[in-house]
Amino acid sequence: MIKENFIRMYEDSFKENWDLPALTDYGKSQTFTFGDVAKEIARIHLLFHECQVRRGDRISLIGKDCARWCIAYMAAVTYGAIIVPILQDFNPNDVHHIINHSESVFLFVSDRVWDSLEEDKIEEVRGVFSLSDFRCLHQRDGENIQKLLKSLDAKMEERYPNGFSKEDIKYAELDNDKVVEINYTSGTTGFSKGVMLTGNNLAGNVTYARTLDLLFRGDREICFLPLAHAYSCAFNLLVPMAFGVHVFLLGKVPSPKILLKAFEEVKPNLILMVPLILEKIYRKMILPQLTKRTMRVALNIPLLDSRIYAQIRKRLVDALGGRFREVIVGGAAMNQEVTDFLYKIKFPFTIGYGMTECGPLISYDHNAEYVPGSCGQILKGIMKVRIDSDDPYNKVGEIQVSGENVMKGYYKNEEATRNVFTEDGWLKTGDLGTIDHDNRIYIRGRSKTMILGPSGQNIYPEEIESKLNNLPFVLESLVVEKEGKLVGLVYPDYDSVDSTGISHSDLPVIMEQNRVELNKLLAPYEAVSAIQLYPTEFEKTPKKSIKRYLYSNY
Repeated sequence: MIKENFIRMYEDSFKENWDLPALTDYGKSQTFTFGDVAKEIARIHLLFHECQVRRGDRISLIGKDCARWCIAYMAAVTYGAIIVPILQDFNPNDVHHIINHSESVFLFVSDRVWDSLEEDKIEEVRGVFSLSDFRCLHQRDGENIQKLLKSLDAKMEERYPNGFSKEDIKYAELDNDKVVEINYTSGTTGFSKGVMLTGNNLAGNVTYARTLDLLFRGDREICFLPLAHAYSCAFNLLVPMAFGVHVFLLGKVPSPKILLKAFEEVKPNLILMVPLILEKIYRKMILPQLTKRTMRVALNIPLLDSRIYAQIRKRLVDALGGRFREVIVGGAAMNQEVTDFLYKIKFPFTIGYGMTECGPLISYDHNAEYVPGSCGQILKGIMKVRIDSDDPYNKVGEIQVSGENVMKGYYKNEEATRNVFTEDGWLKTGDLGTIDHDNRIYIRGRSKTMILGPSGQNIYPEEIESKLNNLPFVLESLVVEKEGKLVGLVYPDYDSVDSTGISHSDLPVIMEQNRVELNKLLAPYEAVSAIQLYPTEFEKTPKKSIKRYLYSNY
């Protein structure tokens, strides 16, 4: 058990950092200090108390990332309720299901999402509150929430006659073994499950982050990944709120153009990325330089190449604000070409590994210790790892973990909980890989996506896709099995096609040449028999992994 109490961390932090800026909606003038956040939490706690919300009641939260999203989250967990963050990309039917399955009594929601929901499909919800100003959007028949809200200012004055101060902060007494969050996974395999995370699971992530010396009191972060996802929630909300860090909430689709402008203005001290975003920045900023004829010649000249790489590194660092200590990449596998190039130019990045069921962190290396191809060492003192293989260092097997960060189970789903744990209590990640003697993890692919070759060989489509994505005019790809053969589905990079003046009708010929070049890089049993053009971008989860299960019968 982690010795630091999860809720007490925030009680202490709001007191210690009272006057420091905590939350800003990027592009807007209002900033909440830690004291402002504590006052808003006190108002919500008073509302919960007046509405007789009990400790352990579930409270759902869905909407665009914003300061009040963070405040609603912190208010629920510090009251002793269980927060149910929902990804706003879920369709309305899934949202209805999650709210009902979790038996949520309150819902905090953005106005846009609320317009898409149906009141009669969430009949057990007692009250619905807007994330724009916390007004009551809906109350169940018989409730008097709207009336209570009108008298809340008076009740605050009555409760705190001298005004709310840091000395008034007092949060729930809740042991770390209690569930504080139910996070419904999006995943890439279809059905969503409610991951029960305890205070201990989340405290394990936060206290480990404190040992890394990457974020300090008064630092800045910019949040552009969905907070309802465990990766972003842990390191763009829970860690900053515990450390006294100022978080800017982007609240927009993180296109490279928008992001680079935000990096320039905010100048964050730590950056969290998913691979897709970093790959897009690489393609837009760096690749055009590398493909110029003069640059290709210069890079073949000894000594000159290192100076050029240093210039490229400086340009990239400056573009990301210039003040960050590290870029942490997680959420999915990164393109190998991009990984190799960033490592070659000594860009300060690292790739971690985690899953919602571990709230999320499993392994990590500081960028100075990062080994290409790996996703870091198992968290020392927090987690343990083993490979379901008779030779875990050389022979691929399922990655299994245990430790402080591992979830309690799936909410109201004992069968799924039983299936995800081994008989001796280790969590089966569903990922395949090996480890080295430093317990550094190397992922090969997902057990559910692995394809069995004609002679029983294990084929990992993700590895083939990584190579295919590096070939000309390929934006993204998916390798599937069709009638015993491997087929590559490709969505072309139409921007590059159009910029070079190539006709779209020439793409099939180009892709056939790509197929020939790809197969030179593969073992014979991995050979791709055909490349088919796909008409649209592949549908993705919020962490930008392709929803592979949608294309299994293509």
